[in-house]
Amino acid sequence: MAQRERDRSRPPQAALDRARRLHVEQLRGHRFVAGWGPKRSATVVPAPLRYWQYRAPGPWAAVLAVIVTGVWVGLFAWRGGWYAVQDELPVALAAGLLIYAVNTGRLTVSDTGISFSAVGTGLEPAAVVPSVAVRSVRTGPARADWPAPVKRGGWWPGRTRVTVRHLTDDGDAAFTVWLRGPGAFADAVGVPLDR
Repeated sequence: MAQRERDRSRPPQAALDRARRLHVEQLRGHRFVAGWGPKRSATVVPAPLRYWQYRAPGPWAAVLAVIVTGVWVGLFAWRGGWYAVQDELPVALAAGLLIYAVNTGRLTVSDTGISFSAVGTGLEPAAVVPSVAVRSVRTGPARADWPAPVKRGGWWPGRTRVTVRHLTDDGDAAFTVWLRGPGAFADAVGVPLDR
C-alpha cells in the first residue's frame, strides 16, 4: 500500500509551542478518570477529549509493588511471626495494589496534541506531541526508513500496535503504542491510518 503521510513542511516553532500550551490547558480542565467529565474546579468548561485510553503500569511498577509487599510482610513475619503476617497481609497487598494503580498512565488526544501522563503527575508542555507535528500513523511496526520508535506501553489483550511518526525539535521521531481503536486515534489526530 502506498505510504500516506502529511506532506507539510515543518510548522513554525511558535505554532508548535502554542499547540503544546493549548493541549496542557485543555487537559487541566479534565479529571484523570476521563469518563467523569470536567473538573468541578474548572472555571471554563474544556472541550471534550478527542481520544483517550489508559495504559497499564510497566514492569517497574509491578516490581516495586511486589518488593514493597514482600518487605512489609517479611518485616512483620520477622517481628511477630505467622499471626502478625496474617493480620498485615491484607494491608500489605492493598499497599502493593495502590502502588501499581497509581502508576497507571493515560494516552490523551486533545484538539491540539497527544500526551502520556500518569496519576498525580503534572504534564509539561515539552512532553506534548502537537497534532500538526504528526506525519504518519500506521498499524504494525515502523517502516525501515523511520527512526527507531520509543515504546509507550506494552501489549494488552484486544489492542493493536500502532506506530506514530512525528516531528521533534531535533528532527523525526516515532513511538509505538497499543490502542483499542487505531482508526479512532488516527481520526482524532487528523492523519489517515496506514495499514
